[in-house]
Parts: sequence; structure tokens; C-alpha cells
Amino acid sequence: MRFSQDLAAIHGYLCSDGYVVRNPLHQKHKYYYIGLRNTCLTLLEDFKVRCQREFNVTPNIYRKERCKFQAKEIYFKLTKNGSYYSAEWTLPDVSGKKLCIWLRAYFDCDGWVFVKGRQNRHIGLDSINHRGIKQIMKALKKFKIESKIKEIKNRKIFRLHIYKKQSLINFEKNIGFLHPDKKDKLKHAISSYVDYKWHFPEDESVLKKFVVDLISQKVEANKVGRIRITSILKQNLTTLANVLNDFFCVESKIYGPSINEYETKYYELVIQKKTEISKIRRLLYFVH
Repeated sequence: MRFSQDLAAIHGYLCSDGYVVRNPLHQKHKYYYIGLRNTCLTLLEDFKVRCQREFNVTPNIYRKERCKFQAKEIYFKLTKNGSYYSAEWTLPDVSGKKLCIWLRAYFDCDGWVFVKGRQNRHIGLDSINHRGIKQIMKALKKFKIESKIKEIKNRKIFRLHIYKKQSLINFEKNIGFLHPDKKDKLKHAISSYVDYKWHFPEDESVLKKFVVDLISQKVEANKVGRIRITSILKQNLTTLANVLNDFFCVESKIYGPSINEYETKYYELVIQKKTEISKIRRLLYFVH
């Protein structure tokens, strides 16, 4: 079966929340139904439009929770490509944009986005189809999206998780959600990450002001007469040390990594010579 972008989306919908069924062979009354069950009207409308374009049919939306149509020829066309039952579906042989669209349709129906402050953000997916979910995991790697699968033994299902910030960003960029709530949650999940990288300007005059402002915010003075600035990224402090030395003639040393009480690794830039501390105080207009 040749896949257009519309058929890729239809196939993804059918493998997740859809059905392609016919009457039992012993039954006299014949029917051939293709449909999607979902409470998101946006997805039902997308399924309807894509079926209209791909098959030249007009599915009906019922009670804002189902979109279906009946067509014998289309039933046999679709089933030539395999089963759509939860435990039996197979990711089709598609690539590029068509693969993105298939994944989008599948995650739109069966996936979720979880956001809990800055502690846990992930995209999740459950399936009883171990082979199918492993195919999804392999497909995600093509878009630099890392994921993990674990078995939920008491429920006899497999759960896929996408955790890392860059993987969430790559998911949004390449696959995304059409489902409005999931789309918003994913944006919120990504924006909730703190950017720990200090972005030093290239312009010299702007850079000097940036460093002075940065030090005034980050500097820590202690009783033994040292000035220290900490960061979980060593590169932040390496760049800061170079700027301090090149533009302000301030010497410093970098130590670490150390582990704080929350078991987070961090580094520290330390200024401990009296002459260098005086330079920093004049720079920041400290009076001690």
C-alpha cells in the first residue's frame, strides 16, 4: 500500500484509537466500518478531512466522540497492510515527513504529557504491543528523540517515556501535537526548564556590563575573605574567568566538581587574593 501523508495520519489514528472491522462471516448482515474513537474534536475533524481527501468519502462525527464511515473497498485496502488491533498493529514502512505524521497521530491519541514543576516533565505512551512500541522507540531515534521502555507487569503493558529537555524540544519540532491540551502542556514542559548556560555577549562593551551585572547577582563572600561564584556548568565559570582576566585583570581559580546537599554537582570560581578582591569590590562599588 502506497502511503500519502494523509494515509500515514489515518493509519496512525487507526492503530491507536481506531478500528477497521467487518461483520462476522456467519452473519448475513454485511458491514465494513472504519472509524476513530476520541473525545478531542480537533482530532476527529482531522481524521474526517484526511479520509475525505484520501478516500473521497465523508465520515460522520457522532456525539463528539467518534468519527466513522462504512466502505467495503476501503476496508479491504486497509487490511491488506495488516491488523489494527491494539496488540497486533505494525508501524508502516514510511520515512521523513510521513513518519512524523504517523507518530503525531499515534501520540495525539494514545500519548500524554506530564509536567510537575521542575521535577518531572515527560511524554508518555502505553501499549500492550511490545513489538509496536519498540518500533516507535526506534523511529523516534531518527529525530534524535531519546526514549525508554519499561514493562508495567501488574497491568501487562509497556510504557515508553521521553524525558530529556532536548528530546522534548526535538519532539515538538519534528512531530508535535495537534491535540490542543497536549500541545500546550508540551510547551509548558519545555519552558519550565531552567537555562543554566550563561550567554556571554560578543560585543566588548556589552560584555563588560554583562559580566559586572552577572557578578553582582552571583557573587558570594564568606568570612575567610574569599569571593566565590558557583555554577553547575564548568564552561560558565571558565568563560567568566577569562573575561575577568582579559578585561579587568582579575585572577581567579576554578574548583570542582563538588556535590551539594541536594546531590547536585557544581563548580566554583574563587577569588582569594586581597588585591583581586579589592578589584572586584571597586568594580561592584562594594564597601566593607
